Amino acid sequence: MMINETIAARGHPNIRSTHRNTIEFTKETHITPRGDCIVAVTADKAMLELSEDFKRRLKTGDARLEITIECDGIKDTVVAYGHPNLILTHPTDLVVRKSDFICERTLAIKADKAACDLDRSLVAELAKGSGVSIEIRVT
Repeated sequence: MMINETIAARGHPNIRSTHRNTIEFTKETHITPRGDCIVAVTADKAMLELSEDFKRRLKTGDARLEITIECDGIKDTVVAYGHPNLILTHPTDLVVRKSDFICERTLAIKADKAACDLDRSLVAELAKGSGVSIEIRVT
């Protein structure tokens, strides 16, 4: 069974997308250049707004996520995994990690990409501050 969540957000001029271990989406409206894992701001959802069905599925041992980030027609997809120990309670942030580290900000672990691995043409569009659509599918 597949469960989808869609998050609307924006890019930001300070998006660098150079972090080697994580990708982050946030409800915050401003970031500094030090936030090198953040790829979208002003997200309309964080952990608390994700559906209970989505969170329940994400916390199963075999949950697989496909996260598609689209900005001005340019897309990139990240594959990551859920885990029974996910907390899923952070009020502003969603973090996808290459590692298996889990905290309240963690949406998924063992991702096949971090911010530095995203398509650079997508990153260039994100840095323009354009609208971003983030589609998350969990199976």
